[in-house]
Amino acid sequence: MAGRPEGPRDGGRRARGREAEDLAAAFLEGRGYRVLARNHRLQRGEVDLVCERGETVCFVEVRSRTGEAHGAPEETVDRRKARRVVLAAEDWAGRNLVAGRDLRFDVVAVTFGEGAPRVVHFPAAFDAAGEPGIW
Repeated sequence: MAGRPEGPRDGGRRARGREAEDLAAAFLEGRGYRVLARNHRLQRGEVDLVCERGETVCFVEVRSRTGEAHGAPEETVDRRKARRVVLAAEDWAGRNLVAGRDLRFDVVAVTFGEGAPRVVHFPAAFDAAGEPGIW
C-alpha cells in the first residue's frame, strides 16, 4: 500500500490500528454482523468498516489506545471526525445502492494493555450530522 512507511517514527501506530480493525471486525462478526467493506477512503474522509446486520448497514469507526491514561478510545471521536466518517459513508452508500435500508454510525473502541485487548461496541454512536449519540 502506498503512503508513509511504518517504522519507529509512527511508534507502530499503523500496525496497531490494523490490529484494532481486525479485532473489531472479528468482534462484530461474532455478533452476527457481516463485513461488507474495509477502509473506504476519500480525500475528505474514511470509514473503517462497513457492516450489515439484518436490514441495517453500519458504518463503523474503529478507535484504539494503549491504555486509558489520556481517555478512552471512543472519546477521540469528535464532531469533526464523525463528519469525515459520514462523508465517506455517504459516498460508499451511493456507490453501493443501499437505498431503503437503515443506516447507522457505530464506534468500536479497542484498548490494548495488560492481557487481552478490550473491545467495546457503541451502536448509534453518532448521527448523520456528526452529533454524538452516546456521550
